[in-house]
Amino acid sequence: MLLKDIRDYQILFLGLFLVLGIGTRDWTLRPELIGVAIATSLATQSILSLVIGHWSLANNKGQNPNLRSALITSLGLSLLLRADHSTTMAIAAAIAIASKFIFRVGDKHFFNPANFGIISALILTPDAWVSPGQWGEEWWYGLLFLGTGGMILQRVGRWDTTAAFLGSYSLLEAIRNLWLGWTWDVYWHRLMSGSLLLFALFMITDPRSIPNSRIGRVVWAVCIAGLTFILRNYFFVSTAVFWALFALAPLSILLDVFWLAPRFAWQEKDEEAGVELLTPNS
Repeated sequence: MLLKDIRDYQILFLGLFLVLGIGTRDWTLRPELIGVAIATSLATQSILSLVIGHWSLANNKGQNPNLRSALITSLGLSLLLRADHSTTMAIAAAIAIASKFIFRVGDKHFFNPANFGIISALILTPDAWVSPGQWGEEWWYGLLFLGTGGMILQRVGRWDTTAAFLGSYSLLEAIRNLWLGWTWDVYWHRLMSGSLLLFALFMITDPRSIPNSRIGRVVWAVCIAGLTFILRNYFFVSTAVFWALFALAPLSILLDVFWLAPRFAWQEKDEEAGVELLTPNS
């Protein structure tokens, strides 16, 4: 039976990636940390939705818990974030969900929650880290990510964002490769990263936090690609894509002012708290 909500496919695919990574990549990921991430995300979403619902009673507009969104966030954190202690994962998950309710302009949150939780954990805790190379460079991971990510993007209509990001970043890396006189195997080595594809297909394409208009999304994605290129090649930041998305997330609000377009909605009664794709990822 086909799933009715595309977010259910996101949850299915992200869960599959998690099982696949643990089974084939031998990640040092403890199951209890996954449980902490899921439980904390669901609890925070439920509590904050309840609070917002009480505040909105005067307008007869309550807030129902968007548990799909919270589950997507927790799976994204489990895929990307590593920590030595459960408290670190709990802090990351709680802050990730809270960011949707705090950093808003009108009815739109502009930070990708999973990305916000990752950056917050890196800044605020001493034992959090991200391993961008955890997927290695095997070609079949890329095919899997392209197939599953493509299915979701076809439904939500955000292929333009992925194409703009990957196209711009690939072009910048090609120019640098030519300038330095390197062989093309170096170029492909830098691009054939499972984590980069996950970011491009599941995190930067979050339809609820990225610019609403197509031209806005293209400009935004090109800017993120440019900042990623600079951070990676001139400041040697291995987690450049996450920092670039974090730094330029507020730009989506400005682009929405320049180019007006209807905001994306998953369904007619979509919860105001929104939902994100990987979550890196929702």
